[in-house]
Amino acid sequence: MQFTARSHTLRGVKGRKISQSAYTTAGVDISLADTLKSGLKGKVRKTLRPEVLGSIGGFGGLFALDTRKYKQPVLVSSMDGVGTKLRIAVALNKHDTVGQDLVNHCVNDIAVLGAEPLFFLDYIGMGKLSPRVFNQIIAGLAKACAAAGCALIGGETAQLPGMYAAGDYDLVSTIVGVVERDQILDGKKIRPGDAILGLASSGLHTNGYSLARQVLFAQMRVRLDDYCSELGATYGAELLKVHRNYWPVIRELRHCLHGTAHITGGGFYDNIPRVLPKNCAALIRQGSWDVLPIFRLLQQGGGVSDEEMQRVFNMGIGMVLIVDPKSVAAAQTVARQHGIKSYVIGEIRRGRREVQFA
Repeated sequence: MQFTARSHTLRGVKGRKISQSAYTTAGVDISLADTLKSGLKGKVRKTLRPEVLGSIGGFGGLFALDTRKYKQPVLVSSMDGVGTKLRIAVALNKHDTVGQDLVNHCVNDIAVLGAEPLFFLDYIGMGKLSPRVFNQIIAGLAKACAAAGCALIGGETAQLPGMYAAGDYDLVSTIVGVVERDQILDGKKIRPGDAILGLASSGLHTNGYSLARQVLFAQMRVRLDDYCSELGATYGAELLKVHRNYWPVIRELRHCLHGTAHITGGGFYDNIPRVLPKNCAALIRQGSWDVLPIFRLLQQGGGVSDEEMQRVFNMGIGMVLIVDPKSVAAAQTVARQHGIKSYVIGEIRRGRREVQFA
């Protein structure tokens, strides 16, 4: 984990030295950054894999891929952020779950290609470095990386006074994984007649929070600490539910999967077509799965159309698996073993590369 401010003495105009106290006055506390950085090794130790070389704190993370384990390894990379879900974390002053959200979202994005997550790097941008916020974020990142078998090998924490309002921060990341070339889940095996299996989400995951916040706080006038009997929780607790990690299910089912789609921003309409071959359409049957209460509440409270709900939110389905109908029972058994509900929500038909609802 590196920091933007790396030295205790910087050069200013015409070569004059700027003391650390002057830099602190300007809003960048190098000593605090160094103190926090010194405690990172213990926090991320449980995420490390045998392939990791060196230690946290260098200019770059080192990962020695064991090529003996693969015939034709293909590296798979992705990057993403948590979006305006961070506004909920800031408002509740609870920052451990968004770190988990970030890892799990990125893990899922490469899992849909059949890739095993290898290592992860994060970026945290803050106006003023807060030890409590920083430590909670890192704890969440480390927890989720350890659960996914993904090494947290580095990152960047930037102190940017004047860039963020008090208490605000940004959180983004990059992940790298690996898959055998002949095992890439690219959708080429998808055929008309295949079944579409939906894996249940835990809630909003990390998408649609701008609309959710508009509906809940501007239109419905609720507060984060208000309890909602329909949700069985406060609105804040519901909105901070952690994005689910589907890699354990996909890892066991890779041999029988024809294609997969992570249902994130764009919902069903934008994500499923990304894996469909030409002349294949996805028919989704409404009412074939349990729509979580939070989505019904948002639709009713905001007067949002069915089409917009299905384009913005995951609607209770966080991952779609496309399989031969003969593999459905086995796939549902694996999902159940990992504590995830699954539903047959549709099928593949001949047609344009699009999603249709029935």
